[in-house]
Amino acid sequence: MHEPVAHSRRIFIRNGVALASLATTIPAFIQESAFGLVQQASANPGQAGIPGERVLVVVQMGGGNDGLNTVVPYGSADYYSARPTIGIQAPGGQARGQAGVALELDRKIGIGLHPSLRGMKELFDDGQLAVLQGVGYPNPNRSHFTSMDIWHTAQPGGRGDGWIGRYFDNTCNGTPVPEGAINIGSTAPLAMLGKVQKPVSFESADLFRWTGEEVDRGMEATYQAINRAGVLPETPDRSQAAFLMRTALDAQVSSDRIRAAVERRPMTSWPNSDLARQLRMVAAMIRDGMKTRVYYATMSGFDTHAGQLGTHARNLQQVGDALLAFQKELKAQGNQDRVLTLVFSEFGRRVQQNASGGTDHGTAAPSFVVGSRVRAGVHGNHPSLTDLDNGDLKFTQDFRGLYAALLEDWMKAPSEKVLGGRFAKAKVVRA
Repeated sequence: MHEPVAHSRRIFIRNGVALASLATTIPAFIQESAFGLVQQASANPGQAGIPGERVLVVVQMGGGNDGLNTVVPYGSADYYSARPTIGIQAPGGQARGQAGVALELDRKIGIGLHPSLRGMKELFDDGQLAVLQGVGYPNPNRSHFTSMDIWHTAQPGGRGDGWIGRYFDNTCNGTPVPEGAINIGSTAPLAMLGKVQKPVSFESADLFRWTGEEVDRGMEATYQAINRAGVLPETPDRSQAAFLMRTALDAQVSSDRIRAAVERRPMTSWPNSDLARQLRMVAAMIRDGMKTRVYYATMSGFDTHAGQLGTHARNLQQVGDALLAFQKELKAQGNQDRVLTLVFSEFGRRVQQNASGGTDHGTAAPSFVVGSRVRAGVHGNHPSLTDLDNGDLKFTQDFRGLYAALLEDWMKAPSEKVLGGRFAKAKVVRA
């Protein structure tokens, strides 16, 4: 009898994270996990430590966002001395050139938002935005790749599994959660990769589909057979072919459901930007009632070494408008109390502007948490603009304390095992 050909999930689903390989031997723990995928697909993945109704969304601003022009210390004369042409003006003041006037957050301490962040200002005024000042880590690294790895792994050297992947590994008894983590993008971020848990990753719902016949027409019959019958002829339960069969079934269930969810018309209006497109898909999957616990979206373009004013203003407007639209959609769905969104960048920029009207790689910067369940307001002290670390801001909030708050106070998971230590929690989640 003709032996069925084992094809990997990497071929079954374009741009998805492969759970299977063509290796002759599959590690036992992967086999054991894979055998349970189909049975779990329709069950609640929430086990001990996982409140099934809560969702965390992570928005990454890639490139190193300029924190000083995002949360503006307009009450400091040192800020304007360091940024004579790109400094954002104080509320009530006269804007110079393209710099614009800050949106006031706290008059007493003299800080405000970049004028393009009107969407985030509306969230702040509505009690749905927590602003964390001076977020960073000890011995900062000014390399995009290394610093991002440190944020993704929550480890000083930036090595190991991702912090979100470890969250699943430590709370799901070593069994992967189907559709537990979804990344909108062609490449899954390190943050989501655990030893067992791997995210579903796709750039658009249309690409998250069966495309094997486009590679090899001979695979079509095999694929349809295993999805119709759920078995392969003469396939032992724990063979590699059986593993791939179950993986394909899981992939098909995920693909069909995700595409159906995303195709529904949203309940509210949305701006036209790539980040808004990503968050619109996330909102659609939340509306569909998927068991996904963590979603990840990414926007690049924040590496503003030259001509910063225009580029930074456009980028921040997209972020603010997309986050506001996302919250409005969640409210229309009745899901606003189920979701928190973390917004971060790998580092900030230097205090002093450069000769090209931009800013170079720095260290600490603000992060944001958005949602109806946040402790809204400004958290922590703004870093000193004169007591610097080689020309850069000294962090006042360890980002792992922010992670600890999201893990313990929101996801109800033990943070010490995930982060590899205990960190003072940021007080950003309401009881």
